[in-house]
Amino acid sequence: MKIAAGADHGGYAIKEAVVRGLRSQGHEVIDVGTDSAQTSVDYPTFAHRVAALVANGEVERGLLVCGTGLGVCMAANRHRGVRAADCLTPHLAEMARRHNDANVLCLGGRLLSEDEAWAITEVWLATPFEGGRHSKRVELIELQEGPA
Repeated sequence: MKIAAGADHGGYAIKEAVVRGLRSQGHEVIDVGTDSAQTSVDYPTFAHRVAALVANGEVERGLLVCGTGLGVCMAANRHRGVRAADCLTPHLAEMARRHNDANVLCLGGRLLSEDEAWAITEVWLATPFEGGRHSKRVELIELQEGPA
């Protein structure tokens, strides 16, 4: 699978650990940065880079990590066709895939250990979209923009 990965300084260590795991399983990873935890950077920059690659179909899925996972999730979900989910447990990752066809996984670099992040990622990768009644709901997400 082709996966884009990005993080800010708060998510750098977890991104690096998960990317190593992805590559060890044979996935092709496009790492859009950041390249260090030492310099403060703006998470939306990396979230938009990953989300654009997913939205354009250049990659199948995306991985984003910031301190909590919340900021990158909000930024990524601004892109049409992106369904980013901030997952703190394997169960959330499973449901995000099974019911919502989440194509971007967001993780909290300051909330999860490397082992926890990898466990969540493995479930997210392995879980298929259930389809059925959930397909209509995913379509409704794409059709509807909120009120001004």
